[in-house]
Amino acid sequence: MAKHVIVVTGPTASGKSALALALAEKRGGTVINADAMQTYDAFPILTAQPTAEERARAPHALYGVLPLSEVLSAARWRDLATAQIERSAVPILCGGSGLYLRALMQGISAIPAIAAEFRDRANAEWQALGADAFRVRLAGRDPEIVRRLKPGDRQRHVRAWEVVQATGRPLSAWQKRQGQPPSWRFQTILLAPERAWLRARIEIRFDAMLAQGVLDEVRAVFDRSPDPRWPGLKAHGAPELFRHFRGELNLQEARQIAIDHTRQYAKRQMTWFRHQLTPDVVANPGVEKFLDKIGV
Repeated sequence: MAKHVIVVTGPTASGKSALALALAEKRGGTVINADAMQTYDAFPILTAQPTAEERARAPHALYGVLPLSEVLSAARWRDLATAQIERSAVPILCGGSGLYLRALMQGISAIPAIAAEFRDRANAEWQALGADAFRVRLAGRDPEIVRRLKPGDRQRHVRAWEVVQATGRPLSAWQKRQGQPPSWRFQTILLAPERAWLRARIEIRFDAMLAQGVLDEVRAVFDRSPDPRWPGLKAHGAPELFRHFRGELNLQEARQIAIDHTRQYAKRQMTWFRHQLTPDVVANPGVEKFLDKIGV
């Protein structure tokens, strides 16, 4: 019989972690992180990672396991998550990184390993050309991927360029190749709260982070003068607070911009989920009855 894997997903601040923890406690499960930024170790408050008290209530995996400098691709996360799923009697994936979940649930084409020199060269070219010119050049080789990328997203533009340079094939073409999905049975719970509730929740959560000491947490990283290319620095709120520490924004301005950016991200997440996932349950009511019905 195929193994069941519960997937709790939805936009940021929608209550995924609380639901996943409740399910793990009741069913003896392990909560496995499926959020890219929560995989990094430096911002546990800012990225809303489980607290020590929550981790004591049920096993958690893949939270805070990578330094900010490491690149985490969908393929690498899939491999890490697969190992955790195999170890867990009741695996519960929890997170809103849709591309990562799709890579695990539907399979992903295997892109050949690329030598570090291609990434180093692509990063140097991004720095020399600037974001706009680099994007235009990439569009000449992979227009489809450029249409899907947000302008200024250095990591993903550099990744697309290094792939086309190293393999001669656009990243978008690699992504269309059918991967091999796993044999597990996925049961997906998509939390889809009303927009007004979610917008208010995002603001409340950011203010709670400020009360919990997130300024000190982010300041400790800022004072280390980290390389701006580090992917873990993209956590929502970090760029805005860095600008505050540089004197470019007062705290209230940084707070509001961070909240606005997080709300925009949540909206993009919901759009993605509606097009990519077919959830078995929407929102919290009925979840326990549904899981009892399928025997998970």
